[in-house]
Amino acid sequence: MSLFLVASQFIFSQDPIDQTSTAKRTPEAYFQKLGQQFGYRFFYLKDWVQNIDAEQDIEGDSLSQILDQLLAETTLNYYILEDDRRVFLLRNGIIYDELPSAFLETPDSVQTTVSSDRQQYVPPPSFYEEPTSKGAREHPLVRIGKTDGNNLKSSYQLSGRVTNEKTGEPIPDLAIRVRGMSRLAVTNEAGNYQLELPAGYNVLIASAMGIRNMEREVVMYNDGILNLNLDEDLQQLDEVVVEADALRNVEETVAGNEEIVTEEAKNIPLVLGERNILEIAKALPGISSAGEGASGLNVRGGKTDQNLVLLDDAVIYNPTHFFGIFQALNPFTTEKVNIYKGAPPVEFGGRLSSVLDIETKNGNTEKIAGEGSIGPVTGNLSLEIPIKKEVSSLVVGGRGAYADWLLKTLDEESLNDSEASFFDGIVKYDHKISDKQSVQATAYYSNDRFSITSDSLYHYTNRLFSLGWVHRWGEKTTGTLTLANSDYRFGIDYDGESNEDFKLDYAINESELRYKLRNRVSDKHTLDYGVSAKYYSVNPGSKRPTEPGSNVVPIDFENEQAFEGAVFIGDDFKLSDKLTLSLGARYAFFAALGESTQYSYQKDAPRNGTTVQDTLQYGSMEAVKTYGGPEARISARYLFTPDFSVKASLNNAYQFVHTLSNNTTVSPIDTWKLSDLNIRPQKGYQAALGFFKNFSDNMFEFSLEGYYKLMDDVLDFKTGANLLLNENVETEVLQGDGKAYGVEFMMKKNKGHLNGWLSYTYSRSFYRFNGDFPEEQINEGEFFPSNFDKPHDVSLIANYRLTNRFSFSMNFAYQTGRPITYPIGTFRFNNSDFVVFSDRNKFRIPDYYRLDLGVNIEGNHKKNKLAHSFITVQVYNVLGRNNPYSVFFVTDQGEVKALQSSIFAMPIPSITYNFKF
Repeated sequence: MSLFLVASQFIFSQDPIDQTSTAKRTPEAYFQKLGQQFGYRFFYLKDWVQNIDAEQDIEGDSLSQILDQLLAETTLNYYILEDDRRVFLLRNGIIYDELPSAFLETPDSVQTTVSSDRQQYVPPPSFYEEPTSKGAREHPLVRIGKTDGNNLKSSYQLSGRVTNEKTGEPIPDLAIRVRGMSRLAVTNEAGNYQLELPAGYNVLIASAMGIRNMEREVVMYNDGILNLNLDEDLQQLDEVVVEADALRNVEETVAGNEEIVTEEAKNIPLVLGERNILEIAKALPGISSAGEGASGLNVRGGKTDQNLVLLDDAVIYNPTHFFGIFQALNPFTTEKVNIYKGAPPVEFGGRLSSVLDIETKNGNTEKIAGEGSIGPVTGNLSLEIPIKKEVSSLVVGGRGAYADWLLKTLDEESLNDSEASFFDGIVKYDHKISDKQSVQATAYYSNDRFSITSDSLYHYTNRLFSLGWVHRWGEKTTGTLTLANSDYRFGIDYDGESNEDFKLDYAINESELRYKLRNRVSDKHTLDYGVSAKYYSVNPGSKRPTEPGSNVVPIDFENEQAFEGAVFIGDDFKLSDKLTLSLGARYAFFAALGESTQYSYQKDAPRNGTTVQDTLQYGSMEAVKTYGGPEARISARYLFTPDFSVKASLNNAYQFVHTLSNNTTVSPIDTWKLSDLNIRPQKGYQAALGFFKNFSDNMFEFSLEGYYKLMDDVLDFKTGANLLLNENVETEVLQGDGKAYGVEFMMKKNKGHLNGWLSYTYSRSFYRFNGDFPEEQINEGEFFPSNFDKPHDVSLIANYRLTNRFSFSMNFAYQTGRPITYPIGTFRFNNSDFVVFSDRNKFRIPDYYRLDLGVNIEGNHKKNKLAHSFITVQVYNVLGRNNPYSVFFVTDQGEVKALQSSIFAMPIPSITYNFKF
C-alpha cells in the first residue's frame, strides 16, 4: 500500500455506515447507497454532512465525478483508498499519498521559494495549528473557503458586509484589523470591506465609535465571505471619549498647547451673557490682554500682531466685535480652538508668539439640527442641514447685535446719537466624495459699525473663504490641499459741521495655497511635509472728500504687494514607550514686490524726512527686497509614568507683517504693514520646559511650564508718531530687541459636581530700542517693560452642578496693572507750560480684579421634545470694581490732572435664553 499522510486536525475512526434502509433520503442513507453501488465504505463525522443536499439528482460514470458534484458547495474534500475500497471525507483537509515537492525544505510550515528547477511548496491551511479556546467562545470559530490542493496560497481574500444588528443599516468607517499584524481594512459607506489574510488561523478585531468591539476567530482555507452583524454600544462610546482625552495633556509631545471646546464656554459667566472663546483663552496660563475690552491677545510676552488666528485655515485679522468686548466667532458653529503657545505644527508660520487654530464643526448628515440664543444685546442662530444623507451637509450660522438701545439708556447726553451694531455670518459645506476623498468649504463675513461721537462713523469688515480637499493616497498617506483668501477693511466716514467731510479707507488682502502630506511610515514614525505660498495685497489708505467743493485734499497711496512662501517637513517619532520626539524644519521666504516707490536714507544721520538720500522706483512684480531663513521646531516628551511626563521645546520663527499702532491697546483702525526695503521682519526664539501630572484617576490635571523668549527687530514708534496716511511711515518706526520669560501654573478638575481650573502666570516682557541717534532711542537704549507687561495673572474658573438641571458658575480674574508713562513735572518757557514725562512705562495703573457669577437652569431632559433649552443668569463684575481701561492726563489752569476711563465700572446683569434642537 502506498504511503499517505493525513494533513488534518481530525482523527477518522468512524465505523462503517449502518446498512439498515431508511425511507427518508438523508445524507447518511445517500452515502450508504452510494457505497453499495460502487463497492466502497465511507468514513466521516456525522456533523460534517448535515448540510449536504441529498435530494439532488447527480449523474456520473465514476465515484469521483459524483463526489465532485455532491461536495462542490461544501467545505468537504475526499480521499479514495483504492486498495481497501474505502473513502475518507475530510473537512478542509488534504491527504497526500506522496511528499510534495520541496516538502523537506520547509520545516517551519511557511511559504518557501526553492530553486528554479523545483516547485514552490505552500503548506495547506490544515498545517497551521488551530489554538484551543481557554473557555467557551462568544462566537463559533469560522472556517472560510474550501481547500483546493491544486491552488494552495499563503494568503487569501476575505470580504463581506457589516451591518447594525438592531437596525440592519450598514456600518461605515468600521476598522477591521488582524491581531498581531499591521493589516487593516475600513468599511465603506455600504458597509463593505475586503482584507487579505494569511492562510490558516487569524483573529479579527472590529471597532468603531458607537459599536461594540468584536473579536472573531477565522481559519482561512480559501477566498471567502464573512458578513458581520454588530451590536450598538452607546455607553462604551462615552467611556472611550472621556478616557481618550484624559491623558492628552500628559501624552502629547509638544508643550504649551491648549484646547478649548465650545461647550466649555457654556457655563462660564462673561459680559452680557455672551459665550466668548477668546475670553476663556485669557483665563489660561500665559495668555492675557492689554485691558478690559481690548482687542487681541498677548501670548507669552508677545504683541497682539504676533498671533496667527485661523478660521478653517483662513486668516482672520480681527476676530472681535466692538473693541474686543465680543468675539467675532459664532459659538454655535465653532467646534474647538487649538492654541499653540510653544512650537506650533510645522505647516504654520509667519507669527512669533502663537497660533489660534479655530475649527468649525461639520454638519449633521442625518437630520436638521440647530442651536441658538437670545441675549440682552445679541441674537444667535445656527443650523445644520443634511444635503445628502451620510454624504454632505451644510452649516449656516448668523448673529447680530442690537446694542443701540443700551447706549440710549445711558445718562450721558453726548451718547444720544451714538450707535453700535455688528453682525457676522458663516457657511460651511462638507462633502464626502468617496472613502478616500472629501472636500470642505467655508465662507465667513463680519461687519461692525459704531459711532461714539456725533461726526464720525467707524466701520470694519472681515471676509474670508477657504476650500480644503483631503485625499487618502493609501493606507498610510493622506494629502490635504488648502486654498484660502482673507480680506480685512476698515473705514472712517467723517461728517462734521465744516466743509471737511471725508471718507477714509484701508484694506489688506491675502491668498494662500498650501499642500500638506501626512505619511504614517510606521507605528513609530509620522511624517508631515509640504509647501505653502501666500500673496499679499495692501491698500495703505486713501482719503477722499465726500462733498463737492470740500477743503479735503484727496490722498491715494500705492498698493503694497508681497509673496511669502515656505517648504516644511516634520517627523513625530517614538523612540521608546517613554520617549517621543517631534522634529520639524521650515524654510520661510519673503519678497516685497513692486510696483513701488522706496526711499533710501543717509547712513550717518537719523531717518526722517530731511535725510532722504534717494528715491527708488520698482516695476510691477519686481522684487524690492527679499528676506528669509530656516525655522526649527524641536520638542521632546519623556513619560516617567503613564500619568506624569516632562516636555521640552525649542523653536524660532520669522514674521514678515506688522501692525502700525501707537495706541497702548489694539484699535480696529490699526494698519498692517509689510516688510520692505526699510522695515525688517521680526524674528523670535523660544525655549520651554514643562511638567505634567494627573492625579486621582485623571480627576485632576497639573501643569507647570517655564519659557524664555528672545525677539529681534520688534516694532515700536516714536512718541507722537503719525502712522495713518503717512507716505514715509518708516521714519516713525523704531526696531529693536525684546525678551520675555515666565512660569505658568495650572490645576484643573475634570470630574465631579465641582469642576473648573485655577491658573497663575508670572511673566515679564521687555523691549529695548537703542538706535545710533538719540531720537531713535527709548529710555536711553535700556530695556523697559512693554505695554502688556503684567507680572502676576490669576484666573479661577469654577462650576458647581447642584443637580442635572441646576448649576452655579464663577469667574475670578486678577492682573497686575499694566505699565504707563506718567508726567513727573512741568516747566514754563516763553510764557508757555510744558510737561516733563517719566521714562517710558516706568509706572503702572492700578491692579485689575473682577468677579463674575452665574446660574444655569436647564430645561427638562425629556427625549421627545421639539427643542432642549437652558437659561443663563449672570452678573458681570459683581463687586462693581472700577477697573481702569486707560489713564490719561489733561492740563487744567496750569495743573496736570490724571483721569481714568473704565469700560464696566458697575455690576452688569444679563439673562440669556439658549435652545437646541
